[in-house]
Order: sequence, then C-alpha cells, then structure tokens
Amino acid sequence: MGSENRRPEMRKDNVNNRWVIFSPARSRRPSDFKSKSNNNNNNQLECPFCLGHEHECAPEIFRFPPDSTSDWRIRVIQNLYPALSRDIDPSSLQNPNPSPISGGVALSGFGFHDVVIESPVHSVHLSDLDPVDVGVVLLAYKKRIQQLLSHDSIKYVQVFKNHGASAGASMSHSHSQIMALPVVPPSASVRLDCMKAYFDQTRKCSICEARSDDLIIDKSTHFISIVPFAATFPFEIWIIPLDHSSHFHKIDNQKDSDRYGFYAIQKCISFEAKIMLNIVLKESKVARKIKKQVLLIIKAALMLLNTT
Repeated sequence: MGSENRRPEMRKDNVNNRWVIFSPARSRRPSDFKSKSNNNNNNQLECPFCLGHEHECAPEIFRFPPDSTSDWRIRVIQNLYPALSRDIDPSSLQNPNPSPISGGVALSGFGFHDVVIESPVHSVHLSDLDPVDVGVVLLAYKKRIQQLLSHDSIKYVQVFKNHGASAGASMSHSHSQIMALPVVPPSASVRLDCMKAYFDQTRKCSICEARSDDLIIDKSTHFISIVPFAATFPFEIWIIPLDHSSHFHKIDNQKDSDRYGFYAIQKCISFEAKIMLNIVLKESKVARKIKKQVLLIIKAALMLLNTT
C-alpha cells in the first residue's frame, strides 16, 4: 500500500515511555522556505493562507469576526496535511493493536490537527499585531480548545507556534497549530504528578511558588512573566496568572483582555531578539487532587535568525 493511502497511527515507545505519531500526510506538506538556514526568506507576496486564497485551504472551522466575508482577521481551519485524522472512528481506540514485530502497542491515529491563521496579510507576523489583535488570536485558541474538549475521546490539547524554519515552521505566513489527542502524553502526566507530590509535601503550588523577584520579567494586573529557575531552553519564559487558574480556556474575559496586552509585550521581547521561537500552551482533562496552575511557556532555541 502506498504511503499516501495509509492512515496515521500512534505507537507507544515502551523504552522512552512516550507516544509517537506516524503520519504519512505530513511528508507531503509544502514549504515556502528555500532552506532552514534562511529563515527570513519570504519572497512570495501571497500564499494559501492569504486573503482571497481561502479556497486553496482545508475546510474552515470558524473565523473572527464570525460574520466577516472578505475582512476576516483570524481564521481557524483544518490542517490540509494533518498528523492525526478526525475521520477515524474514535471507538477504534478501545482496541489497541499489538505489534507482531516488537510487541508494542499501536492506536489508530484519531485526533484533530488545526491551523490558526493569525493575519490575512502575508507579511504581517504575530509580533506586528497590536495587543487587541493578539487578543483575538488567543481568543481563537480559547474557543477552539473549548470545542475540542467537548469530545469525550479527546484527553489532551496542545497549542503551539513555530516561528522560523529552524523552529519547525514550513510556511512563513504567520500561523499557529492546535492538536487534540486521545491520550495524555506521559510528559504531561509526569509534570502533574510532580506538582501533586510538591503540593502533598508543602500544601503549596510549585508554579505559584516560582514567583521570585529575582526571576520576574514583567507584571500586569492579572499576569506575571518569569524566567524559570531551572530553564530548559535559552530565553525560556513562563507566563502565569496571578490568581490561581487551572485551565486557560476557563479564564474570564476581564483577565483575557489583560492577558492579551501583557502577552503582546512578551512576544515582542522574543521576536525583537531575532530568535527561533516556539510557543506552547497545554490543556489536559487529567484529574489531579491539586490546585493545578495554567502555564504558557515560550521557548526560544539557540539558533539565531539569519538577518542577511
């Protein structure tokens, strides 16, 4: 069977305790970067994500404003080259397929993989948007997370943005992606278990306790940004609600507005530094007897953008 006809699947790596997605469709995705060493390469004026090219994209899920036609600001669409398939029957997840080769477990690749087009204009990046428009992007995240978590089979949602080819982006038009999985990645479970253990020992939230004055970058009415004490990546930034909140999609509208303006400041810091950028936001249905704190992590890689 040709790879173009194969459906995605999730395989359990029992050595490293992780799930790995195998998706033939991802190999067919286009790229408008000539090479990974030239991340500013964006000679074309338009692409399928641009205004007027909506017919070249996968089906639309929603847009902002909702009743807009040619004057949309944000579009959330299905990924034309998805890592997971929403067309697979989720009931197949109840019958994992043992591998005759290694004895490992494989699940059908059910899930959702969406794209958030952050601007109708090709040359406009997230760092170019004003705080209000950045707010619209995060509102789109929030709405889509709520929709995805309404599916009983979905246990985990991750929003991520790759800026630059070396950070994993294949299209230079500013966009982010949302993936919804039928399993909770072990790395997420480990993080929650560690937070629960810390809470059991101290009766305190480990993230709330990470707000040392020496680590603070900036503060707004409802949010604070810090450099984590044990940062995993250069230029890593955490954005944390001052009021304890368990889920991003449950933050009220007043905090949303503040988050948007505050987040605009933080993304400008990252982009103006001309670095490869990954932004990650994680949501899980996993229940823990702990006051879990929502966390937005901005991770920047060592490799600098080519400015020539």
